[in-house]
Amino acid sequence: MTVHHFLHQNIMTIEQKIVDAVKQGIKSLYGAEVEEKQIQLQKTKKEFEGNLTVVVFPFVKTARKKPEDVGAELGAYLKENASDVVADFNVVKGFLNLVVSTSAWIGLLNEINGEEKFGFVAPTEKSPLVMIEYSSPNTNKPLHLGHMRNNLLGSSLARIVEANGNKVVKTNIVNDRGIHICKSMLAWQKWGNGATPESTGKKGDHLIGDFYVEFDKHYKAECDELARQYVSEGMDEEGAKEKAKQEAPLIKEAHDMLVKWEHNDPEVRSLWKTMNEWVYAGFDETYKRMGVSFDKIYYESDTYLEGKEKVMEGLEKGLFYRRDDGSVWANLEAEGLDEKLLLRSDGTSVYMTQDIGTAKLRFQDYPIDKMIYVVGNEQNYHFQVLSILLDKLGFSWGKDLVHFSYGMVELPNGKMKSREGTVVDSDELMDQMVKDAYEASKEMTKKVHIPEEEAREIAEKVGMGALKYFILKVDARKNMLFNPEESIDFNGNTGPFIQYTYARIKSILRKAEDAGIVIPDTLPADTAISEKEVELIQKLNGFTAALRQAGQDYSPSGIATYCYELTKEYNQFYHDFHILNEEDAQKQVFRLVLSKNVAKVAQLGMGLLGIEMPERM
Repeated sequence: MTVHHFLHQNIMTIEQKIVDAVKQGIKSLYGAEVEEKQIQLQKTKKEFEGNLTVVVFPFVKTARKKPEDVGAELGAYLKENASDVVADFNVVKGFLNLVVSTSAWIGLLNEINGEEKFGFVAPTEKSPLVMIEYSSPNTNKPLHLGHMRNNLLGSSLARIVEANGNKVVKTNIVNDRGIHICKSMLAWQKWGNGATPESTGKKGDHLIGDFYVEFDKHYKAECDELARQYVSEGMDEEGAKEKAKQEAPLIKEAHDMLVKWEHNDPEVRSLWKTMNEWVYAGFDETYKRMGVSFDKIYYESDTYLEGKEKVMEGLEKGLFYRRDDGSVWANLEAEGLDEKLLLRSDGTSVYMTQDIGTAKLRFQDYPIDKMIYVVGNEQNYHFQVLSILLDKLGFSWGKDLVHFSYGMVELPNGKMKSREGTVVDSDELMDQMVKDAYEASKEMTKKVHIPEEEAREIAEKVGMGALKYFILKVDARKNMLFNPEESIDFNGNTGPFIQYTYARIKSILRKAEDAGIVIPDTLPADTAISEKEVELIQKLNGFTAALRQAGQDYSPSGIATYCYELTKEYNQFYHDFHILNEEDAQKQVFRLVLSKNVAKVAQLGMGLLGIEMPERM
C-alpha cells in the first residue's frame, strides 16, 4: 500500500479549475482527450503579463498547428468558457499566459479564510499507517546537538506526513544495553560515592554522562601506562597501544559486567534499572522542552532477544547460514552486497539483530503500511541491508522501508565527542538560545513595557524557534554548520524574522479590533486589488502545493522555505501599502483579511516545524 500524498481538499484551486478548462478546451477545439499530467501549469515569468502560464507544446501534435496558433485558440476558448477564472491572455511562442480574474482571486481568498487548517488533509480510518522512528538515544549520556537535529527532523516529518492525510505512529528505540552502559555503571560504582540526581542537583542524564566521561579518563590513563610498559618490553608503539586497549583492567571489568547483565545478575540488573530511570527522567525534560513526543517507546533490552529468535527462524528456513565458529551470517552477494554478521560466535547480537527484533515487535503492535527510520547518513549501508533482510523474513513493508538519511551537524568551533565531554549538550544549547533571545528582545522593546513573565515566555518561543528553524531550514541530507548567533537574527531567513512578521500582523489585527473595524468572513467579488496583492494571494495558495511536496519528498526544509518566502512577500506588501491608515474602507477590510490569512498560514507552516508563534514581540 502506498502513502497518499495528493489527497484533494474541499477547496477547488484556481489551478485545478484551469486544468479542467484546458482539458475541455482541447476536446472541444481538436476532438482529443488529454490526461491531466500532460497539462503543465506554472507561475508566469515576471517579465510577462499574467499570473499562470499553460505550456502549449504538448498539444501541438494533436492540433497539427503552430504553438502560437494553439495558444491563441486555447486562450480565446478559456476567456470565453472559463471567464470566472480567466480574464485575459497573451501568447509568447509556445506559452499561453493567463491573467486570472480579480473575482477568482477574491473567491480563493474567501475560501482560504473559511478553512481553519487550510492545506491540511485529515486522516481517516482508511488512511495508510506510517510509523516514524526517531531519537534513538543511548542511556549513557545526555542528548546532544546531533540528537537534536534527529528529533526535530523526526517530529516535523511526523506532522507533515499526518497533515498529508496519513495516520502516524511516532516511535523511539532506546539503546539501553551494551558495553557503553556498563562503562557508566562501573564508573559510578568506583567513583560515584552513591551520587544521585537528588543529591547532586543534576539531571539524571547529565549525571550518568559525567560518569561515562570519568570512565574514559581513567581508561585512557590505564592504556597509556600499559602501552609504555609494553614498549619498554620491546613491543612496537602501535602494537603496544592496541594491546593496552584490550588488556586495560577497566575495560575487562566493563566486559565482565556486560556478561553478568546478559546472565541476569540481580545486582547488576538492579543498578542498571536505577541508573536508566534517572536517565529517562532527564530525557523526558529535554523532549518536553524540544516539543517532541512519542506514541510508543521500544527498548533494545527487550528487542534484541526477539531479534535472535527471528534470526534463528531464518537460519532454519535456510535464509542465513552458520559458520564453523558458531556465528550466523546472511549472504547478500546475490543482491550486490557482501556477507553480514547477525549473531556473534558467542551468541550475542549485533545492531542488525536488534533492528530485526524491533521490527517484529512493531509489526505485532501495529498494522504498518510504511516504515520511516530517521537515522544519520553514516548508517546508509545498514538500512540497505536491513531492508533486504526484513523482506526475506516476510515483513511486507521491508522492501519499501524509508531511511530518512540526514547529515551531521557541527558548530563553528568543530565536531563533538561525547567520550571526552566536549559534546554540545542539548539542554545547555537551549538555555543559551533562550537567553540570547531574551537579550535581543529586550534591546528591541526598550520603549514598550512587557511584563517580565511574558517577556520570558516570548524569549522561550523565540529562542526555541530560532534553534528549530535554523536546523530545519537546511536540506536534511546535507551536513550543516549550526551558528547560534546567526539563528537569532530578526532579519533574513530565520525563525525570529517569521515570528516577528506574525506578531506584527497580530498587532495590526488587535488595533483594528480596538478601532471597531469588523473583519468579514466573506469579501465582495468586485473588491479592487493590486498586482502585489494578487501575488500575495497566489503565495498563500501555494501552501497546499508546498505541503504536498514536503510530504512526497519527506522534506521539512520545503516548509521552512515556504514560510520565509510568504513572510518576506508580506513584509514588502506591508512596506508599500497602507492598512490601518487606508482611507478606502473596502481596501482596508480586504488588506486586513489578507493579513489575517498570512498570519494563519505562517502559523500552520511553522507549527509543522514544531515552532510556536508569539502574539507579540
